Amino acid sequence: MNTKYIFVTGGVVSGLGKGISAASLGRLLKARGYKVTSQKLDPYINVDPGTMSPYQHGEVFVTDDGLEADLDLGHYERFIDENLHTYSNLTTGKVYWNVINKEREGKYLGETVQVIPHVTNEIRNFVIQAGKHAQADVVITEIGGTTGDMESLPFLESIRQVPLEVGRNNCLFLHVTYIPYISGSKEYKSKPTQHSVKELQSHGINPDMIIARCDEKIPQSVLDKISLFCNVEKDCVIENTTLDSLYEVPLMLEEQRMADIVCEKLDLEVRKPDLENWKNMVEHIRNSKESVTIALVGKYVQLHDAYLSVSEALYHAGFQFETKVDIRWVDSETLEDQDLDVVFEGVDG
Repeated sequence: MNTKYIFVTGGVVSGLGKGISAASLGRLLKARGYKVTSQKLDPYINVDPGTMSPYQHGEVFVTDDGLEADLDLGHYERFIDENLHTYSNLTTGKVYWNVINKEREGKYLGETVQVIPHVTNEIRNFVIQAGKHAQADVVITEIGGTTGDMESLPFLESIRQVPLEVGRNNCLFLHVTYIPYISGSKEYKSKPTQHSVKELQSHGINPDMIIARCDEKIPQSVLDKISLFCNVEKDCVIENTTLDSLYEVPLMLEEQRMADIVCEKLDLEVRKPDLENWKNMVEHIRNSKESVTIALVGKYVQLHDAYLSVSEALYHAGFQFETKVDIRWVDSETLEDQDLDVVFEGVDG
């Protein structure tokens, strides 16, 4: 079977949850028996986040083979339960580092080195290599940043080229956008999504599916309007509303047949998913009645994402026993022994 490539882009605003959407789709495909690997393409010029301030970027997630990567890789691993690798994170800085080293070594045989084709080839080859390295049936690639950002353009051009190499039937483009609610007129607005899709189309990419993010349920009329104006089939406009737990997202997407539609579009066998373990975990989360308070001491506690894997590990330990974990964040630089009474003030026992 040919490896399939799914590209997840974001529009309108940043912080929509592209990573959770990509990770959730990965879980649904794995539940259907497909081997999935994930990767994140980041547009910043740092070679990797290893030397970046935690206040700037949050946690540095380290893979088994030593890659210092974006924290979204932690979400990928927690959702798809696969160890990620050196081909799971690529930055603009690393791309140019690789290209310049090749130029210095004479590998371009004296050619004028340009963004197209040399930089885009480097990115495209990296994406394809991820599937080969992991021997995956499906590669899910999240493009960092927001469509329209100047720094994301080489990545968009690169993923536009991938179908030309592997075949359009082996690629799927998924666009995550925001649907704002205007309280004054009590309306949900699809216009930002229309503009975002138009921007994506200007780069030669027509999204196959749109994930519409909103805090509340979106009226069907708005979803139908997005379908019409963005040239996407009605059942390919997927609603993604804010939930109490991000681990409920795969089940919400499953109710809308998202993974089945993806399989149909990629010529994959539509299989019945096995989500029992995932559903049991979500039930444990929903049924959590007991609570426990844990103090987490760290240097960068002002930004909780700096300790994301630690906090998620604590939350998951609580899920197992249907117990809510309340983390009290303690700044190590100001911690004194007597401060612990203040940290646990109001906690029984």
